[in-house]
Amino acid sequence: MKPDFDTMSIAELRAYLLLHRNDDEAFYKLADRLEANSDDTDVYPIPDTPENIAIMEAAIQEQVKKLEEKRKG
Repeated sequence: MKPDFDTMSIAELRAYLLLHRNDDEAFYKLADRLEANSDDTDVYPIPDTPENIAIMEAAIQEQVKKLEEKRKG
């Protein structure tokens, strides 16, 4: 009998999936759960032009700055 994936935490679901790598249902439940938690993720254009490269570089620098401030603080 399979566990109830809907009641499992992401960590529990991930651990289950590591032990049952061929369980497609568990994989899709985990993927759906991770996607649902990614609503606040910033999406940037593919850096295929000089303008997009500049946007990506600025975004990376900003993220590095935030992580450094968080680590210091």
